[in-house]
Amino acid sequence: MSLSSFAKSLLAGATFALVAASAHADGIGVSLLTQQHPFYNELAKAITAEAKEKNVNAEIAIANQDLNKQLADIEDFIVKGVDTIIMSPVDSKGALAAVMRAQTSGIKVVTVDVPVEGATVASYIGTDNYAGGVKAGELMAEQLGGKGNVAIIDYPLVQSVVNRVNGFKDAIAKHPDIKIVSIQTGITRAEALAVAQNMLQANPDINGIFGFGDDAALAASVAVKSAGLTGKVKVIGFDGMPEAIKAVDSDPDMVGVIQQFPDQMGKLAVDTAVKLKAGETVPESQPIVPGVYVKK
Repeated sequence: MSLSSFAKSLLAGATFALVAASAHADGIGVSLLTQQHPFYNELAKAITAEAKEKNVNAEIAIANQDLNKQLADIEDFIVKGVDTIIMSPVDSKGALAAVMRAQTSGIKVVTVDVPVEGATVASYIGTDNYAGGVKAGELMAEQLGGKGNVAIIDYPLVQSVVNRVNGFKDAIAKHPDIKIVSIQTGITRAEALAVAQNMLQANPDINGIFGFGDDAALAASVAVKSAGLTGKVKVIGFDGMPEAIKAVDSDPDMVGVIQQFPDQMGKLAVDTAVKLKAGETVPESQPIVPGVYVKK
């Protein structure tokens, strides 16, 4: 290739890059924590539907619980010049640098479901996780008649889970005859299953297990059955996905689930991004009250 041709090639590439960037300039970059969980699939569907309704471009990138992937995706959105980034952080602390980088570039950031520690974003939209945790603790205490031993399957890297676990602990603390005997991390369903099995083996007198999410709770109910403890251990989840709701209706060990509403979150996130683009003021926090689903 001649120098002249090479220069033309570079110019064409640069022009293409500018066109690509301008194509996204009025859009929304969406970085979601995972696609391995029904909650985030529902959230993505709601974002896509509302973006179509509002006639805005929304490009969704999935981090799949990999912070480095999420940071790279957000950098890509910054280069493309999106107006707003909607994100569910993989790591509440680890995502801070990406948020700061976006804000320095003049891009508004809206966090959904999981907050970012140390950052003031344009708006945080999510379940009132602490209140949901309290509801889970109250339900557990009710199911156990105010006494027994309880275990928690945790995901401490995510602030929303920290909040719900703290709410659960505070509710349980009001019942002196209920003791939390084990707290272990089990992020994926496979990990949660192994953790639940270990908990039950180490503490055969466990009467209840609180799973930070539906996957953890569903795994715990499998562990209860494999340990021959059906009907002796009460399991409570958190999310309210269809599989968990069905399990509450049909599985004797799944006694309830705290319901989140990802469809509401996704719609509100896009509506908030549209308002920010228009220069409107939006609330810094937009909590969504969780529900409680128990056997009918």
